[in-house]
Amino acid sequence: MVKVLEKLGCDVTYNADQTCCGQPAYNAGYKDEAKAVAQKFLQDFKDQSYIVSPSGSCTGFARNSYEKLFENSADHLLCRQVSSNMFEFTEFLTKILKVTNVGAVLNGKATYHDACGALRECGIKDGPRTLLNNVTGLELVEMKDCETCCGFGGTFAVKYEPISVGMAQSKVKNALDTGAKYIITTDVSCMMHMQGYIDKNNLSIQTMHIADVLASGW
Repeated sequence: MVKVLEKLGCDVTYNADQTCCGQPAYNAGYKDEAKAVAQKFLQDFKDQSYIVSPSGSCTGFARNSYEKLFENSADHLLCRQVSSNMFEFTEFLTKILKVTNVGAVLNGKATYHDACGALRECGIKDGPRTLLNNVTGLELVEMKDCETCCGFGGTFAVKYEPISVGMAQSKVKNALDTGAKYIITTDVSCMMHMQGYIDKNNLSIQTMHIADVLASGW
């Protein structure tokens, strides 16, 4: 992601002390613990720079749930500032930088999985596809039920393992049915879940994060 952003002229800094956005604790019902982690996140990113994340899930959480966590608190204004500065990677490319072609090259057929965080939390759908359609050598094909969850869902995968695995099975089968070599998505959590199922069953397909795709060939 940094490689692509720097190629496009961005001055990228990375805070090595940053930690989680707080979403895992929040989704598990630990609101106080999530707020404590989120307060650190606000301090880590309190300057006026754009915050670019390779995860629609983290972006969506900061954008949509921080408001509830910090309502009527001393951090409310900072919360709004940070939330408004935060963008998912492909969203930043297409909406802020107005870029749709980064000069990437990757040969093969691929299908795109709409990660829940990006699609449902951030409304991201067309941007990633536009970027992928401009990758030289890449044939993008749509799979059945591309907007359906892969089954990870954080702690859902632990609490409801049989359902989670079944959802991964359906998602990977739909991808295989397209003849694709790659399943491309915006969130590492989806990749981890689907790749785990792929590896366990020795299937001839692999997951790729869209940042890796866009950084290929140059």
